[in-house]
Amino acid sequence: MSDRTPLVAANWKLHKTRSETEEFLDWFVPRAGEVDGVELVVCPPATALATAAERCTGSPVRVAAQNMHQEPVGAFTGEVSAGMLVDAGAWGTILGHSERRQLFCETDEALAAKVPAALEAGLVPILCVGETEAQRDGGQTGEVLHTQVEADLARVDVERLGGVVIAYEPVWAIGTGRTATVEQATEAIELIRDLLAARDASAAEGIRILYGGSVKPDNASELMEPAAIDGALVGGASLEADDFFAICAAAAR
Repeated sequence: MSDRTPLVAANWKLHKTRSETEEFLDWFVPRAGEVDGVELVVCPPATALATAAERCTGSPVRVAAQNMHQEPVGAFTGEVSAGMLVDAGAWGTILGHSERRQLFCETDEALAAKVPAALEAGLVPILCVGETEAQRDGGQTGEVLHTQVEADLARVDVERLGGVVIAYEPVWAIGTGRTATVEQATEAIELIRDLLAARDASAAEGIRILYGGSVKPDNASELMEPAAIDGALVGGASLEADDFFAICAAAAR
């Protein structure tokens, strides 16, 4: 068994106003203590970040943002810095989600700057990596993961690698209802850990690697059973508090 603490994060994407965030957390937070041995994270939109952080104060639930700009200040209209996220009460931030890469043209070069900037500010980066359907069907999964992991973590010092969380998200399984098999997820996550071990075996062993992609209450237990999989980054199924709680409970089991 691994000593890595499982982590389950709710990525709400473009959902939930401040009042809806309060409603969710008013139900979820009092029950969070029932989930032993799992780190629980909610990732609201930026407008609800401070509201969520306030509601989670004193609870085991942590709050993370969905994106971050690498520069601390500057003429970057519409962006939010690491310092601003910390000021709003964030514990961490998602970086490099496939939607950011595909819809908003986020590059590995940008992520190579964002990941160390998050760490420097005291935020935990949840770095997303994963292949498209065409890349998997073309036998390029290993190549894609190698490129993303190497490039996105290129400027992270070895002694800070352990502060990163990685989420393996096969793009073809996000919001499609199609889920990677346990074998596919395990194989990809073990490959990611091997890539990290090439830099530092000890750090690689300590890094938590999550699975993300159509995780639901009815498949969560199976997906998180392998020792290689350290939790889940949950999208659509995290929008209902009871569904997300069921997934968190599955991780605890």
